[in-house]
Amino acid sequence: MYDYHVWANGVIIDRLKELPQDIYQKEIQSGFSSVAKVLSHIYLVDYAWFDISSGKSMNEAMSFTNQLREQVETESIEEMKRKFLDLSERYKALLNSQEDIEKLIVVDNPYAGLLKTSISESVLHVVTHGSYHRGNIATMLRQMGHTSVMQDFGLYLYTK
Repeated sequence: MYDYHVWANGVIIDRLKELPQDIYQKEIQSGFSSVAKVLSHIYLVDYAWFDISSGKSMNEAMSFTNQLREQVETESIEEMKRKFLDLSERYKALLNSQEDIEKLIVVDNPYAGLLKTSISESVLHVVTHGSYHRGNIATMLRQMGHTSVMQDFGLYLYTK
């Protein structure tokens, strides 16, 4: 599932690179004010859950990603592609080094309290969270008069 997430992020980023440059940062009325902010949000949540899965507390992870937010939101689409690829390599190394991805971790979420979960469930959260927000991007592109691109799990399976 994580490989699908990496593939789908790449597909949407490649589509964004095909569009006029101003589309990425253009302010619109939507759940997020720009495509750049949605893609940044996906990246920052991915990063936070990587840190949590690596043993950091949720507070530490969120504090660090909050410090990154302003910088990441102003990055070019090319730079975001590089950031996503770098993070995916770190994720894959982490997942390959884990003897037991079903091992329970305790996440102290400042908004929801304690959660006993596993690394595999955390990865599934990252994947479904990314899918949800790539859907936001598809909708925003349509609002601006552009088409998105297919990024369904079924299509991913056909590309393998």
